[in-house]
Amino acid sequence: MSDLKNGPLAGIRILDLTRVLAGPYCAMFLGDLGAEVVKVEQPGVGDDTRGWGPPFTGGESAYFLCINRNKKSITVDLKSSEGINLVRRLAGSADVLIENFRPGTMERLGLGEENLRALNPKLIYASLSGFGADGPMSEVPGYDLIVQAWGGLMSITGAPDGEPTKVGVAIIDLVAGLMLGKAITAALFAREKLGVGQKIDTSLLEAEVASLINAGSNYLVDGKVP
Repeated sequence: MSDLKNGPLAGIRILDLTRVLAGPYCAMFLGDLGAEVVKVEQPGVGDDTRGWGPPFTGGESAYFLCINRNKKSITVDLKSSEGINLVRRLAGSADVLIENFRPGTMERLGLGEENLRALNPKLIYASLSGFGADGPMSEVPGYDLIVQAWGGLMSITGAPDGEPTKVGVAIIDLVAGLMLGKAITAALFAREKLGVGQKIDTSLLEAEVASLINAGSNYLVDGKVP
């Protein structure tokens, strides 16, 4: 823990309202750099991945443990006014808020960027969704498997004469989490110069397109499906 306390993000507080993989992975990355991460979970069951096993160790799933180290967890009922007010107070003293609800959910809860920035102008508000905050598919829930297929990654994975194949881990979730973490650190740097926070928005689909690298650019250049 001494190394974490002396990390480059020591003194930065992250309010983590995410669940499952991409968002928690992003928050864990920031915690590894020394930030204090407060993870908000739903009462009774916590993060979905706590029950994703076997295997389990010490009553927790290996899945949950691999992406939630260096965090402090609390449970908050976001269906109650008391829970909403608690999150507002936490956001008032946070440097970064990360959320991965469907677009529009945080606004309906009264926890949208405008609401929280009125309390804390320096807050960096980071959102991660399946298909983006706006556009024709913004309301569609996105999961790694769906996006791997939708964006074409599965079509270039596996045997040439075989079926499209999923990558062995949820790679799009991981790439999206790292992309968001990189953007958050850049926003923290910018805040030192500008004195205000920023809104950051990314999606699994954006991470998917970025992951296609040369396969994607080759298709754009010569029109051949890889």
